[in-house]
Amino acid sequence: MLIQNDAKRWQRLLVSTVLFIVIAAMVYKSTMLIGTLDSVLQTLFTNNHPNATGGMKVVMTLISFIGSPKMDLVWAFIIAFLLWGFKYKIPALWTLGVIFGGDVLGAIVKHVIKRARPAQHMAADNGFSFPSGHVLGGFLIAGILMLVVVPIIQSESMRVICQILLVFYVALLAISRVYLYAHFPTDTIGAMLLAYAWLQIAEYLYVIFAPILSRWKFVSNSYV
Repeated sequence: MLIQNDAKRWQRLLVSTVLFIVIAAMVYKSTMLIGTLDSVLQTLFTNNHPNATGGMKVVMTLISFIGSPKMDLVWAFIIAFLLWGFKYKIPALWTLGVIFGGDVLGAIVKHVIKRARPAQHMAADNGFSFPSGHVLGGFLIAGILMLVVVPIIQSESMRVICQILLVFYVALLAISRVYLYAHFPTDTIGAMLLAYAWLQIAEYLYVIFAPILSRWKFVSNSYV
């Protein structure tokens, strides 16, 4: 199978979940530690003039658009379509389940925490701030590619290049959301932790249900 059983998966799930809960609790309580951490990181990654224009803002806006929740759904459907076409039907269904499940999970957390966005945010960035939907979805798309697409690539060097590019993309996406004042830095950190925890659960579900689904007629000829 593309995704194998891993005894350490529950350890990774536990660590990422605990870290996410700790950060989410501090954000909910608006602790001084979270405020200080956000302030320090914002000075590193934000423009001093949020309404300024320039090449960097154009690049960050483009990256933010590519990683928007709506585009993440588009990427997920494209990945699923291509996987299905190459007879990776079960991984295709798993891909859609991961992105939709992650979106629902993120929306629930947003409405529980109810964190307001930075004061300088653009009008287009509405809704609650924690966790970042862009980073959550972008992390999941990168994770899906890492788990069920990159392993299919025959060239080892190409697999490594793809993995590096995916990590770089997620990092840039997180920076872009802070740079554009759409999110606090801890919104992006929380999003990555939540996405990572959800991926651990999704991988576990794949290991359990992929062999069962392979017996279903409409996916019986699927690679697993």
